[in-house]
Amino acid sequence: MNVLKQIVNYTKNLKIEIYKATFYSVLNKLFDLAPPALIGLAVDIVVKKEDSFLANVGFVDPFEQLTVLAFLTVVIWGLESFFEYLFNVKWRNIAQQLQHLLRQDTYAHVQSLDLKYFEEKNSGQLISVISDDINQLERFLNDGANSIIQVLVTVVSVGGIFFYLAPSVAIYSCLPIPIILFGSFLYQKKLEPLYKVVRERVGFLNEALVNNFSGIAIIKSFTAETSEQQKIAQLSDDYCEANEKAIVVSSAFVPLIRMAVVMGFIATLILGGRMTLNGVMEVGVYSVLVFMTQRLLWPLTRLGATFDMYQRSMASAKRIFDLLKIPIEVIPGSNQKQLTQGNIEFNNVSFSYSSDKQILTDVSFSINSGETLAIVGSTGSGKSTIIKLLNRFYDIQDGMISIDGIDIKSLDFNSLRSAVSLVSQDQYLFYGSVLDNVSYGQKTVTEQQVHKAINDSESLEFIEKLPRKVKTIIGERGMKLSGGQQQRLTIARALLKESPILVLDEATSSVDNETEAAIQRAIEKASKSKTIIIIAHRLSTIVNADKIIVLENGKIVQQGVHKELLGQEGLYKKLWQVQTGSR
Repeated sequence: MNVLKQIVNYTKNLKIEIYKATFYSVLNKLFDLAPPALIGLAVDIVVKKEDSFLANVGFVDPFEQLTVLAFLTVVIWGLESFFEYLFNVKWRNIAQQLQHLLRQDTYAHVQSLDLKYFEEKNSGQLISVISDDINQLERFLNDGANSIIQVLVTVVSVGGIFFYLAPSVAIYSCLPIPIILFGSFLYQKKLEPLYKVVRERVGFLNEALVNNFSGIAIIKSFTAETSEQQKIAQLSDDYCEANEKAIVVSSAFVPLIRMAVVMGFIATLILGGRMTLNGVMEVGVYSVLVFMTQRLLWPLTRLGATFDMYQRSMASAKRIFDLLKIPIEVIPGSNQKQLTQGNIEFNNVSFSYSSDKQILTDVSFSINSGETLAIVGSTGSGKSTIIKLLNRFYDIQDGMISIDGIDIKSLDFNSLRSAVSLVSQDQYLFYGSVLDNVSYGQKTVTEQQVHKAINDSESLEFIEKLPRKVKTIIGERGMKLSGGQQQRLTIARALLKESPILVLDEATSSVDNETEAAIQRAIEKASKSKTIIIIAHRLSTIVNADKIIVLENGKIVQQGVHKELLGQEGLYKKLWQVQTGSR
C-alpha cells in the first residue's frame, strides 16, 4: 500500500470533517472566481448601457445597474471571505487532529516495541519521526490539501465557462494545462528520492543532538566541545546540502510553468481579441475570458510549491508508517492474575540474542518468597540477561520461567511487570520533583506510603536538607543529586511499588561505602516481605544471601551460600580473594 493510501485510511474517522472542509474549499473558490464575471458585467454596462445584460433582467438605468453590481460584489466578496475562514479553520483542525492521532499511535507503538529495538536504535531518530516528520505532514494538510482542491475546482469551472462562451479560444487557452500537469508529475518523481535523503539527514542530525545533550558532562570533562561542534556542523551541512539539491529541482518548476501559462494567456488575448474586433464576441465576454485565463492558469504556478510540500510530507509519512510497521516480537499473554508470592523458577532456560552466540545454556534455579538470591559472575556471563528474561523484555528459546507456578509467557505484561520492582545500575530519574520520581508509575499513593519508602531507602536525611524537600526539582536524570542520592531514590521508588519481587541489578557498583551500607540495610528491611534478587560485583553485599549462583559463560558453575562457596575451589573463591586482597 502506498503512503497516500495509508494516510487516507488513517483519516477514516475524520471523514465527515474532511467532507466539510472540502465543501468550504470548493465554495470559496467558486466565489473567488466570480469577480472576473463582475468585471465583465461592469464593462458590459459601460459599453451597452440600456442594452446590457442587467438591463435585460429588469435594471434599465445604468446607475441602477452599477448599484446592483456593487451590491453583488459586496455579497460575493463577503461569502468568499466567510468560506475562506471556514476552510482554514477546518483544514487546520483536521491537520491538528491527524498529527495528534499519529503522534499518539506512533508513541504507543514505539513504547510497545521490544527492548531489542531500543538497544539497537538511537532515540534521536525516533524523536525526529515523532516530532519533525509528523509536523511536516501537518504543514501539508494546513495548506496543501486545500490548494490541490482549489486548483481542480478552478480547472473544471473555468474550463467549463471557456468552452461554453468560446470553444475555439478555450482549446488554445487550456492547452498548457496538460503540459503543466505532466510536468508536475515528472517533478514529483524527481523530488521523491531527494526528499527521502533530506528526511534521513535531519534524522542523523537529531540523533547526534540527543546524544550530545545526554552526554554533555562527558563532552565537557573530555574538553571535546570543539570536535562535537565540528561533528554537528558537518551533519548540519549534510542536511543543508540535501535540501539544496531538492531546492534546485523544485525551484525550477515555477519559472517553467510560468512560461506555459503565458502561452495560454497570449492565446486568449489574440484569438479572443480578434473575435471581439470582428464582432463575433461581446466586449464584456472578452473581458471575462481575459481575466478568467489568469484565474485558470495562474494558480497552476502554485503547484510547484504544493508538490514540493507534498513530497516533503510523503517522505515524512513514509518514515512514520515504516515505524508503525515494525513488528512486536514479544507478545503478552492473556492471564491477568495478580502475583502475590514471588516464587521464581528457571527451568532449563537457554537464550541467545543472535543465532551465533549463546548467552545462557540450560540454566535452572528456584527461589521462594521471602528469600534472597544473589547472582555473581564475570562480565558478560549472563547475569543481567536473567533479569531481562524475568521481565520478558526478551523471550527465551528453550525452557520455562515461572512465577508462583505460572509460566510468564501466559501472563499479561501488567500482571508480570507489576510483580517485579527493578533497581538498575544505570539509575534513571525523570525531570521533576523528588516526589514525582519516588511515586513514579503509582496511580494512587498516600503521603504515609511515600514517607515509608523514603525512610526505608534511607533517603530521608538528605531529602530533608533539600530546599523544598520532596517538592525539590532534581533536574534531568537527577543531575542535581549525587550518584548515591540518585540510587537511594531509585530504591525508594522500587520499594513504593510494593511488588513481591525486588531486583537489584548491580545497584551498589558505583556508590560509596556509606551508600552501600545504606542500601544493604534497605535490602534487609525489604527481605522480610519480598523475594530479592541481587546481581553484584561487590561480593560483600551478598554474604547473607540465602542462595548464591555463580555464572560463567552462561552456565551455572556453582551454587550455595557464602561459606559453602568459599570452601570450594572455583570462580567464587577467586573473585572473593581478588576483592578482599587475600590472594
